[in-house]
Amino acid sequence: MAEENIKKTTATPEATEAAPKAKAGKKGKRIVNSGAVHIQATFNNTIISVTDKTGGVLTASSAGANGFRGSKKGTAFAAGVAAEKALETAKKNHALNSVDVYVSGIGLGRDAAIRAISTVGIRIDSINDVTPIQHGGVRPKGERKP
Repeated sequence: MAEENIKKTTATPEATEAAPKAKAGKKGKRIVNSGAVHIQATFNNTIISVTDKTGGVLTASSAGANGFRGSKKGTAFAAGVAAEKALETAKKNHALNSVDVYVSGIGLGRDAAIRAISTVGIRIDSINDVTPIQHGGVRPKGERKP
């Protein structure tokens, strides 16, 4: 009798097989007519991020990602190449037409990246410099105690 109970409680191989899972298909490409381009230009590299209006990144590129190494990453030419690649991808995949440009940093790639945006054929609505500027500085050291 105990054997019968065991046989009844054990499941058959067909019952233990998991039901086939539905594959999640690829999401469709988002169509974004207007977005923002964030350019971070340092002395060593230039990073370009193309986002939608809410800040979700569509594409990104940098001078280092485009094959430039060492001190060549900080040049204006490398920044232009990186901007062209990021914006061509955004235009092709997301139908980007117009952008607001936000530039941060003091590197050589600032102007070259902005020029590259217009050569791709994307309209620039505004250019904003969002480089952080120090005001007030750090707290000065206290006077020496006797």
